[in-house]
Amino acid sequence: MSTTTDFATCDLCDAHKAGYAEGDAAFRVLPPVFASYGGRARFCGPVLTVKCFEDNSPVKAALESAGEGRVLVVDGGGSLRRALIGGNIAAAAAKNGWAGVLIDGAARDKAELAAADVGIRALALMPMPTDRKTPGQTGVPVLIQGVWVRTGDWLYADEDGIVVMAGKA
Repeated sequence: MSTTTDFATCDLCDAHKAGYAEGDAAFRVLPPVFASYGGRARFCGPVLTVKCFEDNSPVKAALESAGEGRVLVVDGGGSLRRALIGGNIAAAAAKNGWAGVLIDGAARDKAELAAADVGIRALALMPMPTDRKTPGQTGVPVLIQGVWVRTGDWLYADEDGIVVMAGKA
């Protein structure tokens, strides 16, 4: 597999269904709770994790750095009170070569997100910006909707769902 769109999450699930049924921690499927907001419906790449709550400072710092085809996975605690990504940060992510962003939390600036050439998944839209009071952590294991994701995992997202694998498929 490459970091382009030559994969299908359904095919990955077909290939790994036996291990998934047995609880293989190397193959994980995220629940279908994320909406697609970015300019790319399909994306994949190695994961960098961020954990923050209603403060997007580490999200902004990561996406303003070189993405190198990676996917930023953000544990926002599932909060829908403040958006952790908006149009300006999405544009920076696209400019800096990020493949995608997965936010376990909210996003804002729907039209600007759709114009950015980057995949963006989030739980919902919320126009309220973040409150910069609580610094987060980068590169730590995160629990996204009950599924563990670690820096170095690979995330595959398409129209059918989101799959996380230890290493590259």
